[in-house]
Order: sequence, then C-alpha cells, then structure tokens
Amino acid sequence: MTALPRVRTGETAERTALTAAACLFHGLSDPSRLAIVRHLAVGEHRVVDLTYHLGLAQSTVSKHLACLKDCGLVASRPHGRASMWSLNHTDTVMELLSAAERLLALTGDAVTLCPNFGTTTLERS
Repeated sequence: MTALPRVRTGETAERTALTAAACLFHGLSDPSRLAIVRHLAVGEHRVVDLTYHLGLAQSTVSKHLACLKDCGLVASRPHGRASMWSLNHTDTVMELLSAAERLLALTGDAVTLCPNFGTTTLERS
C-alpha cells in the first residue's frame, strides 16, 4: 500500500478554493447557461419565456436552470402554476461576466483556438 503524500494545511485550503472556482466556471461553461444568466440579469423569467427567447427546448432550459440552481446562481419562486426564475447576486455575476469579456478582448479571443476547450473541440463533441 502506498502512503499518500502529506499536504500542508495551506495547500489544502488553496486546493479547496481552486476546486470551488473551477466548479463555478464549469457551471458557467455552457453557452446556453450563459444566455440564461444574461436573460435573468434583466429580470425574472418563467421557463416558457426563456424557451421562447433562447429557442431552446423546455427540457433543456429546465436542465440548465437546475445546474445553475445547484451552483447557487439562480433561484425560483412559485407564481401560479409556474415558477419565476431570478439571478442571485446579480451585480457580482455581471461583474464576473464583464471581466471575462474584457479578458477575451485582451487575448483576441485566443481561447477559441485552445486544442482542449476551443470551438473546434466543442464542434467535435
């Protein structure tokens, strides 16, 4: 049996923080989820509204909303027989997306050429 290497407490905390950040970015990594977030930044929407605005299937919108809810980024409240969905922490989420847009402008969208996560890779999946 191989002994696990000892990890210092500071390294563990840093690793935990990096893992949480990676999970957050993964939650925002789908173009449809980003579109939903942008729509919710304007105000509350029902699933049917998002389906109409984004041209996505109801099941797809619901699946993405569930993911965003699990990440703590959106919340819902009952409204008659439907649910109204809203963005949590709107200002902070929009600051993050604005920072991403600025970074993309600085890199000339070079990330789209990334062999692991660029657009060519997305087209193959």
